[in-house]
Amino acid sequence: MQSLQSNQQHSAYLEEMGISQWTLVHPERLSGYQLDKAPLEESCKLLLVSPVCPEAELAEMFERVLKSIKLDLTQAQHVTPENLAVIGEHQLEWIWFAGCERVDGVTDKVLTSPLLSDIDGNNEQRRLLWQQICSY
Repeated sequence: MQSLQSNQQHSAYLEEMGISQWTLVHPERLSGYQLDKAPLEESCKLLLVSPVCPEAELAEMFERVLKSIKLDLTQAQHVTPENLAVIGEHQLEWIWFAGCERVDGVTDKVLTSPLLSDIDGNNEQRRLLWQQICSY
């Protein structure tokens, strides 16, 4: 998963320099293309799939949600929806789709919500997320 984080940092640097970067949405459609899968660390139990990585206050809120399901930040990782396809072997228990569409075929405990920024301070959204967590 470190490679995904370094790819995100690399992308941020290119963006800061004004260099355009393109990502194939469906690389599997290319004839003969073999998608390299990146295994998650064994300690990762929750994968946050979101276009935005939580930072500052949102990271604190994310940590509080993790604590409610008896996990800590070391047991969670973030990936953008575009990079979800590169996830290989994993020991996940939870997948949380925040601000993006849920992917079919996921058999882990699945949470779906708006972006974390839309949940923070919104009691209705927080209640809906809590109900999903309690259902498991």
